[in-house]
Amino acid sequence: MTQDVRLGVVLLCHAELDAASQMVRIWAAGGARVSIHIDAKAPAKAVARMQAALSDLPDIVYSRRHRCNWGGFSLVKATQDAAQLLLDSFPDTTHVYLASGSCLPLRPVRELAAFLALDPDRDHIESVSAYDVGWTVGGLNEERFTLFHPLDWRRRRWLFDRLVAWQRALRIRRRLPKGIAPHLGSQWWCLTTATLRAILEDPRRPEFDRFFRYSWIPDESYFQTLARRHAGRIESRSLTLAKFDHDGRPYQLYDDHILMLEESRCFVARKFWPGAERLLAHFPRPGAPETGAPQPQRFERLINRTVRRRLLGRPGLYMQSRFPRKDAENGKTSAPYAVFQGFSDLFPDFETWLGDLVEADVHGHLLGPEMAEFAGRPQIGPGAISNSTLTRDRDPLGFLTAVIRISPRIQMFQFSPRDNQALNWFMATDPNAHLHVITGAWMLPLLESGMPFDDIRRVTAQLQRAELAQLDVLNSVWVKARVHVHELTDFLARPEAILMQTLQQLPVTPAAAGGMPKMRNPGGLADLLRRLRNSGLRPRLSGDGLPLPETSLSERTAAE
Repeated sequence: MTQDVRLGVVLLCHAELDAASQMVRIWAAGGARVSIHIDAKAPAKAVARMQAALSDLPDIVYSRRHRCNWGGFSLVKATQDAAQLLLDSFPDTTHVYLASGSCLPLRPVRELAAFLALDPDRDHIESVSAYDVGWTVGGLNEERFTLFHPLDWRRRRWLFDRLVAWQRALRIRRRLPKGIAPHLGSQWWCLTTATLRAILEDPRRPEFDRFFRYSWIPDESYFQTLARRHAGRIESRSLTLAKFDHDGRPYQLYDDHILMLEESRCFVARKFWPGAERLLAHFPRPGAPETGAPQPQRFERLINRTVRRRLLGRPGLYMQSRFPRKDAENGKTSAPYAVFQGFSDLFPDFETWLGDLVEADVHGHLLGPEMAEFAGRPQIGPGAISNSTLTRDRDPLGFLTAVIRISPRIQMFQFSPRDNQALNWFMATDPNAHLHVITGAWMLPLLESGMPFDDIRRVTAQLQRAELAQLDVLNSVWVKARVHVHELTDFLARPEAILMQTLQQLPVTPAAAGGMPKMRNPGGLADLLRRLRNSGLRPRLSGDGLPLPETSLSERTAAE
């Protein structure tokens, strides 16, 4: 240790006292004086074993024990008593570091002392204004100070919530002691002796203690608030690396966190799993002495990413334990996909032609009435997904999102008014969807069906009704998909231009051959539309029954 800094450590121990004993030895071996507080709820045998294991260390003391409860003033009281005992026992101490028995020093203690010696008058304590930044995860912020909180939040949650609601209804508001502004921050700090003595010996301490005794989670606000009253210069950052999940519980550190903790260059990390033998053997990390500041940014980014993933889930992943609320998903699907409606009706070999042209998985009618037409028509598709319509239609959303998520390649499939229409709104509001629609193209297969006219009229009425409902969806102001709609007669007027325009938005293989796929003969469509209109059915999706352009028909006949 340096001559300028004489480090003292207040160690709050609650459980796993054998592991805490190892931490005491690390601090003591680095030259720190240690004041230990052991929770009064700890088993007597475990306490005796810890004291016997540390009996050979000269510079450790044990403070008066308190029964500590989460979020209670007992934690503040335990810290006050242990800190006062440390200052009384070792009056030449210059800095006091608050840690727990589950805090693991990552760098040698001498490096921490050297770092503190660079600016010996600076206090390292996270201290954030309670009125400027929301701090609490799933709890109270300003009201932790303005309401009375005599009940244990974890053990008597129902009564706690009722008491808060009652105080709100009666508009009860506590008065803050004059001269202080509430601040919040990490429980773990490192204060200069001058600041700590000023807090402990403040003439108004009984007043402050009474106020914080009925605040919520005072261990995150007592020293953080009073440090602003007494400290000369504050570095509003804890030197202890401690990250919390979305429920406010600290993450545990395991053997596979070794590399990440090394890269953080933090002095102390909380909290380790007692069974992480490699982690405990690896730290504190030996090496040449250095005074570099901690760099926890990468570790924090990884943890924050983990928290976001746990809260939001992976994009497009639907599962029982995290089934999303409507319109609150983390992305409806995991990747872009393309849907072609009417193309396979116009071009019988469109699926094969497109599959040879693009770098994608090109399927048939995944939502078709007879089966899920996976590419190549296997009975079991990608990701061991069955082609059974019974299985698919039980959860169409889960079926489609699973197909899209299971492959790294973009997914493309055919669609028609004949198919299951349950996902129309889902696809229309999905930013990943690319919908290419030729309205009324489903009429061309009817020309070759050989069905009696009455059956054709009945089927036409059903399919037209289904497509009109779908178009209402696609014309909604809520649409987020990229939608391209062409009427059948417009497409037949310039099929090659529209088809090439569609291909420009697809991942076309560089060496793919050009050319148009073979198209069905639209001859007889105008007569069919006329017969349907005369029978009392108004065709609305094939150019309002207008005759097909003669030039377009002659060009198509010549091409065939």
